[in-house]
Amino acid sequence: MPKKVMIVLLTVVLATAMYATGAPEAESEAVTIQIAYPVAIDAPVTEILDGYARAFESEHPNVTVETIYSGGYGDVKTTIQTTIDGGGDAPTLAVMLATDLFDLANSQYIEPMTAMLDKIPGSDAYLADFLPAFLSNSYYQDEVWSLPFQRSAVMLYYNADLFSQAGLAVPDSWKSLGEAAAALTVRDGDTVSRWGIEWPSGWPYWLFQPLAMGGGQNIVGDSDTEVYFDNPGVIDAIKYYISLSSDYKAMASGVQAVWGNAVPDFVSGNTAMIVHSSGSLSKVLAQAPFKVGVMGIPGKQKGSSFSVPGGGNLYLVAGSNDAEKQAAFDFAVFLTDPARAADFSINTGYIATSTSAFDDAAMKTYISANPQAGEAKEILASAGKELSLQNLGQVRSIFHNYLQAAFNGEMTPEAAMQAAQKEADAALADFR
Repeated sequence: MPKKVMIVLLTVVLATAMYATGAPEAESEAVTIQIAYPVAIDAPVTEILDGYARAFESEHPNVTVETIYSGGYGDVKTTIQTTIDGGGDAPTLAVMLATDLFDLANSQYIEPMTAMLDKIPGSDAYLADFLPAFLSNSYYQDEVWSLPFQRSAVMLYYNADLFSQAGLAVPDSWKSLGEAAAALTVRDGDTVSRWGIEWPSGWPYWLFQPLAMGGGQNIVGDSDTEVYFDNPGVIDAIKYYISLSSDYKAMASGVQAVWGNAVPDFVSGNTAMIVHSSGSLSKVLAQAPFKVGVMGIPGKQKGSSFSVPGGGNLYLVAGSNDAEKQAAFDFAVFLTDPARAADFSINTGYIATSTSAFDDAAMKTYISANPQAGEAKEILASAGKELSLQNLGQVRSIFHNYLQAAFNGEMTPEAAMQAAQKEADAALADFR
């Protein structure tokens, strides 16, 4: 290993070790903290996190960690909001969508971590070790507000055995994806026993974004007040999505509220391909009785593919006392230790959040046996920006409503996106 690389890795390890010890003043009194956590994918997240909590307690005998599990990211955010607004005691730490940063900070539901990081030697190396695509969601107004932990990317899962049996090449464009999906659909009259593809759209923006990028335009711009809903590339992407059912007859028509069913449908052979989170990778690999292929979402142009990052970060929730905040911060850093990040990735499918995690021996062994995990990282390397901007909750709802109206044939793609753009511009006007 080059000497420079060895020095950087040692700095990260030493910095993480110092974080894990916690501040002396926090160790002098008994502290109980709660962490609110979503269970959004097909993995034993509760068992894993409970194990980490017990391990942290063994190193910090004065700290008790209580875990609170919710159905999804939105449920955690709602719990935090309603508890604080009602004057109650909110959890000290929470995993919420990385993209919710602006809304959470502007509403003062969270507190920055910058001051705590600045007190610890080696914090720059610690932060620099996170993958840039994940860490970029942590900054706002020159403050660090969160730490990457449960992070993912959009990707296409495909049944490689079916492709081989049918003599099909791996899709490398919209056209080849549609043709492969059509060829792998099995029907008897009006009865479909296997769809070519399932593309969940009950919570549509995230899984749609790579499709829009493949059409030539991401739905969000570089600033935190730009959206491009009515761009021709976005409209083309909507038309393509609809064509998978209307033209290729390879997907059920209308909005596909199948997020929870997609993985079981795929591993059972009821669909040949799914668009889903990399966070489901471990379960897919463990359950699928066939060779699983993964890749980014093919674009309109031959040879292109796209993705966006996703998932949640660790946030310090506003309202706790100093001892609770320190203990929660220590636990957040404990969770992001490279070896633990590797372990979490191996057992869930979420992408390990730091460079050092991919250098972990267990991670290297796992990728050697399951190269799809390494491919997930490569997919992330070329990913675009996830929808994250000011007034996200309102803007996202606007986009969802009109996108689903287009998917269901209630509006033309052009009319839907023109209306979405107009309403989103109005929702963002005060922030521009």
